[in-house]
Amino acid sequence: MIRPRFAFPLALVLSMFSFGSDRAEAQLVPGTGVLMNFDDFEDAAWGFTFNYPKSSKEEDEQIRYPLGQSSNQKWFESPKRGIPDVVKRVETPPGGLSGSTGAMYLRTRDTGIPGRPGTVKQAQDDIILTGQSLTLNYSPSTVVRVYLPEWDQWERRNGVTFGYRMGLQGPMEKPAKDRFGKLLRRSPKMVTEIEPYYPGFFIQFNPKETAQNGKDHAMLLIRANENGHEIPGPVITEPGWWTLGMSVTPDARVHYYAKAGVEDLTAKDLIVSTKPYNIPGTHFNTIFFNVVTPDDGKSWSTPWIIDDPKVFYVNTQQTATRPAQPTTR
Repeated sequence: MIRPRFAFPLALVLSMFSFGSDRAEAQLVPGTGVLMNFDDFEDAAWGFTFNYPKSSKEEDEQIRYPLGQSSNQKWFESPKRGIPDVVKRVETPPGGLSGSTGAMYLRTRDTGIPGRPGTVKQAQDDIILTGQSLTLNYSPSTVVRVYLPEWDQWERRNGVTFGYRMGLQGPMEKPAKDRFGKLLRRSPKMVTEIEPYYPGFFIQFNPKETAQNGKDHAMLLIRANENGHEIPGPVITEPGWWTLGMSVTPDARVHYYAKAGVEDLTAKDLIVSTKPYNIPGTHFNTIFFNVVTPDDGKSWSTPWIIDDPKVFYVNTQQTATRPAQPTTR
């Protein structure tokens, strides 16, 4: 089946706005340009090979090779945090993209150091889409559909449970350190280093037991503004499908979009634009997804399902009105 989900012509999506200092003067709707990387999970043989124990470099500096990897080699375990305990292909939930028969299911429990539950208060596992580094001159963007389950399936914990993020990098000035990694006390010298950073969306759950309105609900949190603080986004009062997207323009500003349902994003779905951490980003690497738990050895995360994660770029040699090719089912 041909699904007519064309990207938007560049000339139509670069529009001028006057919404205040937290918005860019121009926006780039996610999905603009050429489709570079994606997974639609339509192959019934799609699977994931785990290689335990999983990595936990963030907690104990241990990368445990070989890393887990999907059968189509498009996904791999995070060396920094490890892979969710359950990664599998499932039937697309009702209301998903037209023609979609498969999606990716993520759930986890042991997110910290393997065999040592409770060592950290809260931790996360990551699954990373294999990517290709691009300079921001190519205006990369990404789109995904995320399924929020019925409220009774959520982990009954107030806090972040899921993340959808990009890997960016750029130069940043930092205080100089000695060869042992300690700050130089007598010298105010600054050095420029290439700094990785990870803007994106988090989904926070607010269970009715602690919510002010006495009802289960969720909220999108956007990371981050110029000071590194999270920005409150839309409140989600009904479970079901959401479409999330981000784009990055050459000025290193990130543009965050979201809407309920699975329809393509449009200019009106822009939530906010920021220059995260005020880092002058230069490169986009890939996208990844987080699943979060308290790492107590017993609490399973909320089950998450995602479909059709995609990465696009704007080919500077193409005409402004050339759309991306439609997805074929």
